Amino acid sequence: MQEYALHLEDNLFDLHDRLVNGAWTHGGYEEFRVCDPKPRTIHKAEVADRIVHHALCRVIEPIFDRSFIFDSWSCRTGKGNQGAVMRCHDNLKRISHHGKQPLWILKCDIKKYFENIDQRTLLGLMMRKIDDPQTQDLVNKIIASFKHGLPLGNLTSQLFANVYLNPLDHYIKDVLRPSFYIRYCDDFILAHPSKAWLMEQIPKISRYVTTRLHLTLHPNKIILRPFHQGIDWLGYTLFPDRRMMRPRTRKRLWKNIAVRMDEYFEGIQEGESLRSTFSSYDGILKVSWNGDERKRLECLRSCVL
Repeated sequence: MQEYALHLEDNLFDLHDRLVNGAWTHGGYEEFRVCDPKPRTIHKAEVADRIVHHALCRVIEPIFDRSFIFDSWSCRTGKGNQGAVMRCHDNLKRISHHGKQPLWILKCDIKKYFENIDQRTLLGLMMRKIDDPQTQDLVNKIIASFKHGLPLGNLTSQLFANVYLNPLDHYIKDVLRPSFYIRYCDDFILAHPSKAWLMEQIPKISRYVTTRLHLTLHPNKIILRPFHQGIDWLGYTLFPDRRMMRPRTRKRLWKNIAVRMDEYFEGIQEGESLRSTFSSYDGILKVSWNGDERKRLECLRSCVL
């Protein structure tokens, strides 16, 4: 163990020296596939490179976070999927007076977002707020380390993805000015009492996304419907009087719990890890206001742990 610690320390000092001297170069990626819930290709950077990613994000994330709109909810401190769902639902209920007033929802997302991010445009957006030459060099090397777009798997990719769509956030919120706007990664919602008004915004948003960001709205995922019919958002369906977990999301949740419990009984997973799993899924069920399934989960937890 001591020998391993010394080896790790030597590697960290070597990495530090290469960063200071400008000699650091980004290595390659290990590629693998996951299904959660749909198939994705993940690219895992080498350990030393991941350390650089974390160090860089600690320095530059606060700089960029100040320019983000409040309702950008993906991969930001104190925010996330469940918070986005509750924030969206609360505002839709407020604007529609709990369904008593007409409210239309326009939902869009970007076609193959990470894969199609234009690296030159991203670099330009990053350089507007970074004036330190060494930091600029690191950002440039990390972006250029991948052939095109951004790799799913880098911590920096999460920050860069928010930076890239930040101009779109401000265009929609400050120029188009819907009654409500929220974005989670490349999935975003506009709300307005008028269906016609929202229809007029679709070509404007599409044109902005294409000309300014060199991206494309996914043509099969432009959805316009009234709030009272229910809006799918991040695994939940939102109605004026309730929010429900989508059936396939619920099915996947209980399947994952069964897998984690099997791993626990087989000695693969520690009890503390299983407790964390139960707590995480309890939070997911809490968002859907499903008291019966939360009781079922609590019963399992008390019987197993």
